[in-house]
This record gives sequence, C-alpha cells and structure tokens, in this order.
Amino acid sequence: MTGWLAGYSTLITGGGSGIGRAVAERFLAEGASVTVFGRDKEQLDGFTASDPRVHTVVGDVRDPDALRRAVAETVDRFGKLDTLVANAGVWDYQRQLTRLSAHELDAAFDEIFSINVKGYLLAAHAAWPELVRSRGSIVMTLSNASFHVNGGGPLYTASKHACLGLMRELAYELAPKVRVNGVACGGMNTDLRGPASLELADRSIGVSFAKQRPDAAPPPIPLHDSSTEPAAFTGPYVLLAAREQSGVITGHAISADGGIAVRGFAHAAGGDHLE
Repeated sequence: MTGWLAGYSTLITGGGSGIGRAVAERFLAEGASVTVFGRDKEQLDGFTASDPRVHTVVGDVRDPDALRRAVAETVDRFGKLDTLVANAGVWDYQRQLTRLSAHELDAAFDEIFSINVKGYLLAAHAAWPELVRSRGSIVMTLSNASFHVNGGGPLYTASKHACLGLMRELAYELAPKVRVNGVACGGMNTDLRGPASLELADRSIGVSFAKQRPDAAPPPIPLHDSSTEPAAFTGPYVLLAAREQSGVITGHAISADGGIAVRGFAHAAGGDHLE
C-alpha cells in the first residue's frame, strides 16, 4: 500500500527527539523523504544512516543562515521541498508570573519567544519560496496552550497563542500557493526541555511521566487512557501535509489533546494561594 506522502520531501525542525522525531519516522513510513534539523548532533546521528531518504542538518532555529542552509540542502538532496514542519520548542514548566523574578522573566521571555515563535517565523521565511514552487504546505506544532490556560506558565502560553496567530496570518499571506496549518498537541511523554535562562535546559518532561506511580490518578483529560507517546499524535501531521487529503484546508489547527476543551472545571482560580 502506498503511503499518503509517497514522493514528498519534508523539512522538520526540532526533529531529533520527541514529537519532531516521531513525525519524521511517521513521514518516512508514509513514503516521504525527510530532512531532520536540530541542535543535537548525537540525536540526529541516531537516524538510520543507510536510509537514502533521510538527511540531517545541525543548527539552531534562531539562526536564519542555518535554516536557509537546511532548505537548500533539502532541495539539493531531494529535488524539492513539499512540507515544512515547524516544531522546535521549549516549555516553561508552568513557572507562574508570581514565582519569577523580573530578571528571570526578562531573560526567559527572550529565550522562549525566540525559539517557540521566531524559530517558526524564520523557518517559514527560509522555506516559502520552495513551498510556492511545489504548492506545498507548512504544519506547525501548536499546543493545547494555544487555546487554553495552565498548559504552561504565562511565557509558554503566550508563545503558543502567538504561534496560533502566526499560523493564521501566514495562511492568509501565502494563500493560494501554500497551505499553513497546525496540530495543537496535548501533554506527551517526550524529552521536551526548559529554557536555559531558568536553568531548565537539562530537565526533561519525560521524567515526570516516568515517575508516575501505577496507582496514580489519571491526567485530567477526557481521553485519559489514550497513549501519551509521541507516535500517537502524528496522524494529523500526515493528514495536513498530504495535499490529496487536505488540499482545501488552511489556517486550521487540529486539536490532538485528548479532549481538553470538553473537560469540566478542576480549579476555579489559580491564585488562591496568593496573599
């Protein structure tokens, strides 16, 4: 059976681990060729070197020259670029405003927004000419925090709200040649890290999943028995990348969050502890 992405050429930022790596592996299974862009060379070297459909580029999404190089190498290697998956990001570990100093807030804002928002914008800027040529698309990794509060602290939530607005604006600006959509993921068991400015660069969200007791209460989402592994979230990326399946969809975010929008109230207010 031919995959939905047979013959596609894709560039994925932040593809060395987590949802980015899972999307890369799913796209390969669907028949695509994939360039994986990330900062950690060791992670990128973990991809099967013998697969001619895989190319890796080491770089930082805050570096426009590195992103332009990744696009150029993708086109040189695979002949075109059909899909950009803008994915690299960091989480703020729900650090609330009242628990940050002014200097921490200042430094962490610059770091989180430069990775989570500017990284998407720079990737789109590097890729759009090739995507126009191929009549391709951009798929952005969004979050339940793009729509709802308390999926992070104020910095992460604001950055993911900004990504939602960026997705919609680019869907308008690049239409009708390029489609731009997003996947709003819920919590998952990944190696997602925090900002170095808050000394959280070595902390992985996956540790929290590993520490859960067998008798622990389920997470507060309706589909609480669904998988939290990244592979379970990759289907919407395939759908949005495949022009034959979603060629009339742009400016849309698919929520893959276990039904967070339909859950009941857990806590009425987040500041009851303040004095």
